[in-house]
Amino acid sequence: MNSPAATSINQDAFTPVNTQTWVNGRHQMRCVKVIEETWDVKTFCFMAEQPLMFFFKPGQFVTLELEIDGEQVMRSYTISSSPSVPYSFSLTIKRLPGGLVSNWMHDNMKSGDELVVHGPVGRFNVIDYPSEKVMLLSGGVGVTPLMSMARWLFDTNADVDIVFAHSCRTPRDVIYKRELQHMDSRIENFHLHLISEQVGVGQSWYGYRGFLDATRLELMADDFMEREIFCCGPNAYMAAVRDILVAAGFDMSRYHEESFGETPAAVEEQAIEQAELAVEDAEAVDTAEMRAVEFSSAGKSVRVAPEETIHAAASKLGIHIPKACGMGICGTCRVQVISGDAVMEHNGGITDDEIAEGYVLSCCSVPASDLVVDY
Repeated sequence: MNSPAATSINQDAFTPVNTQTWVNGRHQMRCVKVIEETWDVKTFCFMAEQPLMFFFKPGQFVTLELEIDGEQVMRSYTISSSPSVPYSFSLTIKRLPGGLVSNWMHDNMKSGDELVVHGPVGRFNVIDYPSEKVMLLSGGVGVTPLMSMARWLFDTNADVDIVFAHSCRTPRDVIYKRELQHMDSRIENFHLHLISEQVGVGQSWYGYRGFLDATRLELMADDFMEREIFCCGPNAYMAAVRDILVAAGFDMSRYHEESFGETPAAVEEQAIEQAELAVEDAEAVDTAEMRAVEFSSAGKSVRVAPEETIHAAASKLGIHIPKACGMGICGTCRVQVISGDAVMEHNGGITDDEIAEGYVLSCCSVPASDLVVDY
């Protein structure tokens, strides 16, 4: 029989921790582990200082807020872990030639280091498009959101038939190879197919060789026309997949791809062009059509043209609202409208609940009336 003292100790030891659930916003995180996946890919595992349940939709992404060489840098990465492991999340990052953030992460981020994370957000996820049959198509490091989906379906014993086809450059570039093979060996409804573009002398390889094409796609899943298809990879890879499916007569409403990709530079150029056009056209705008945008916390306001965004209004006043993508994807530039109406055209960077609470993404929201913004 346990003594009263022992009982008290046991009760104290197992007192439930009052944890919070992760919501889209700005969070301080700590790196707890770094895993070498391949010769040029690392996985970084993060936790919060206070217990936090990291629930997200498998396939979503976060935006990192970093300071590199004295400058603030924002970059978005897909979560590679599954919400079935709820007290941490992981990002798998490939070192890219000339990649500012990827190289910095590989060279500097270590266990114990802290950084700020925004998110999670994104429409590309397996929860919003349920199906009894799915096909996961990935190229290179585009495997990360699909791995999150596969881990979630595997861990939750989902009654879903999964075909996972991953394309890589060489056999040594297969990310998560052992884990994928483990899932393939453990359950009957998981079918793994690997494709290597090149196989060097002395390298053992038992998968497909070359590139994904219509013939290989049908060999992997002769019922692919009946599946919900999720695709992520380089732009050329995704374009090739789309061409194959369209030629086969596939219902493209059941095709989903991660469109984040390599967009930051192009988006930045587009934002600059839009700003220049706004300046050129400012004199031509009827002052009666202009809208007043007030930022309540800053105590500043400005009048803008109907096509100018809330983010552009802030910039005119010297107010810095962080953003990473400029096209309504990353969710970093979220602000709350206290009064007035704004029209927003986003790409998955904000949830329906946040919209109901009055939040908008400043980079893709224009005033439909005079506005007061909490910022």
